[in-house]
Formats: sequence, C-alpha cells, structure tokens
Amino acid sequence: MAHLLMVESWVGSMSRLLPRAIREGGHEFTFLTRDLHHYLRSAPEGTGHPLLAAHNVLTADTNHIEPLLPFVERAHGALGFDGVITSCDYYLPTAARIAGRLGLPGPSSAAVENACRKDATRRVLADAGVPGPRFAVCADWAEAADAAREIGYPLVLKPVDLCAGMFVRRVDDESELARAYRALADFHVNARGQRREPVVLLEELLGGPEVSVETVSFAGAAQVVGVTDKSVSGAPAFIETGHMFPAALAAADAEAAAETAIHALKALGLDGVVAHTEIKLTADGPRVVEVNPRPAGNRITELIRHVTGIDLAAACVDVALGREPDLRRRATGLRSAAIGFLVPDTGGVLESIDGADDVRTAAGLLELQLSEPGKVVKAAGSNNEYLGHVMAGDAEGLGARDRVETLLSALCPKVVGR
Repeated sequence: MAHLLMVESWVGSMSRLLPRAIREGGHEFTFLTRDLHHYLRSAPEGTGHPLLAAHNVLTADTNHIEPLLPFVERAHGALGFDGVITSCDYYLPTAARIAGRLGLPGPSSAAVENACRKDATRRVLADAGVPGPRFAVCADWAEAADAAREIGYPLVLKPVDLCAGMFVRRVDDESELARAYRALADFHVNARGQRREPVVLLEELLGGPEVSVETVSFAGAAQVVGVTDKSVSGAPAFIETGHMFPAALAAADAEAAAETAIHALKALGLDGVVAHTEIKLTADGPRVVEVNPRPAGNRITELIRHVTGIDLAAACVDVALGREPDLRRRATGLRSAAIGFLVPDTGGVLESIDGADDVRTAAGLLELQLSEPGKVVKAAGSNNEYLGHVMAGDAEGLGARDRVETLLSALCPKVVGR
C-alpha cells in the first residue's frame, strides 16, 4: 500500500475519480487543504465528500509555498508519503514543488509552472518552434490596445492564470477589447483566494475545429491515448458544450494533432504527467491552444475509459508514485462515447428540468446528471455554470455525439426570475 499526499482538488468529477483510483489501486491518501468548507459546500446535503474519506485530513495555507514546505516536510516525517498529487490547476505547481522538496516522483516544478501560466507556455513553445497563434503579453491597457492593432482583429483575450474558460473572450474591435479588459482587470482574486497576475494575453483568433490530445508521460516517453473532439458556444465566451472520444477525424489530422502535442510536451519538459493538450486544426496545420499537465476535465477521462478501458485517473496515480501506468486497451463493447452539457442562457432559479424521465431510459445512455430544483442559475460565461450533462455511447461507430445531441434536445430546463 502506497500513501499519497493530495494537495487540494477540484470539486467536480475528478474529486471523486482520483480518490476512487487511489482506493482501487490499494493505496491511501492524506488530503491537504486550506479550507475544508470549500469541499463540504459542494457535497450533496446529508452526504460526505469523497475527499474527506482520506486517511488523514491536514489543514494548512496551501496558497503560500514557502511556509507550506516545512509543514509538509514535518508531515512527511510522521506519515511517510510516496507521491504527491492534485487535480486542481491552481495547485499543480505547488504539488510539483512539494514532490521535489520531498524527493518524490513528479514532473519538474519549472515545467509545470510554465505549463500552468499561459503566457509562459506561449514563450516556451514559440522559442521551441512549436506552432501556435501570434500573441502578446500586455501589462496595461495601452500595451493591450497597441498589441491588438499589431496582431489584428478578431483576436482572443485571456487571463494568464485562470481556468475553465473564465474571462476568455473573442474581441472584434477596440471597444470590445476595452470591455473584456475591464472585466478581467476587476477580477483580482481567484476562487481559491490567490491573487491574480495583472497581465493579459492577447492571441490571434485561430479558425478550425478544436480537439484535445490525451497523453501519459513516464520515464521520458510520452504515449498518446487518443484525440477528443470539442464543441464550443456562447460567443464572445468560449464555453465547452460537449466532447466525443475518439474524435471523428481523418487519420492524418489525428496524427498531426498528436505529433504537435508531443512536441509541446517535450518543449515544456513535462514528464511524469497525464496531460490534456488542446489543439486547433487550422487550414495551416495544428496550432497549440493550451497544455494542461493534468487529466482532462469534463469527464473526458470517463469517455476514454468507456471506449478503451484505459483509466487515466489510475494512470495519474501511478505516475505520481513513479510507477509505469497500465495503458493497455481492452474491449469494452463501445466504439465511441460522448458527453453534452446543459448550458443555461438565462439567470434565475432552476424550477425543473423536463424530459429527464425519457432520457433516463434511452438506449445507449451512460450517465445523466442534472442539477436539483432550487439551484441558483447564472447565464453561462465559462465552463462553471452547467446544469448537468448527458453521456452516451455507440457500439457501432462514431455516432455517440449525435446520440447525445438528440438526448440533450429532449431536456428543457425551466429557470424562473429571482
């Protein structure tokens, strides 16, 4: 039995998938957090959160690495950790620093920091010749306005240190740029109490479909597990509305996307990670959007497991322990699996979601998860406001996405004004 230190977590599906993978691997974990209530608030009433089933729960200020390191060293001396893990982007650099300090397996902390900072990623990949959009990193409004004119509209404004598509906006002219810039500038602290870097990333708007390449790196070699597609809506925001694995791509396009992702991982120096690299398939070839040094969110890992039998949450645990992950494909009876999200376009209070009973009995359904009545709803501006999801599979071919779209169209959320 190995003992992992889990440093914070997302409160979504990965907060359940990672503890499950640890338990099914015969291991245990200690959970380290600065705020237990952050997780208790996300658990359904009357239930406990899976993270709090940890062997130990430690409380410390995970937002300040220098005082945290000696605290973790003392905990390591008492409890004996074999690996360090997290699913939350905001703590990936922290986990890497801790693993390095304790002499445990893990990726280079510099590589993780460069992958988690979008501006640093752009610089590293550009220096290595990995294709991406034209970009500029701007410290103030004057720099942003000048850079936008040089890059040319339309373009994309991004924070360098937020997740889930927060404040990522398409802008078509200077007035739209000003609105997006002001909205981001007014957001000083993220959801975990960390102060944001007050710089803005501007990027050329890339055309073409977007996919993600799921990889596992171990002992200096990166293996591609597959390519996932993505649908996006909500302009000028970029809200992920669904995914299918495997993506319905020509073999040459899938291979080009995979090769580009591998080049990006090598340029960043990432090893010992499960990674989720987002790629735009432009008319001029693949272009890197982002490199995420952690398993994919939005239950993409479950799509992959349903189709291939490969458990990327378990692979994440293995590489954190310095063990070679099991990436053998197994027959599952499915050729494709897809997920679609119920995205609110208005604010208020959720009264009901009609059509759920019919969807629940539909052929091919793998998962149906819906928000409960009474939920306070905001019109979606990022990937944080979903009202639920539908997941379905197809045993015959690449029909899972069409099946999910049909099931989603049968769901009708009723949101009433507050």
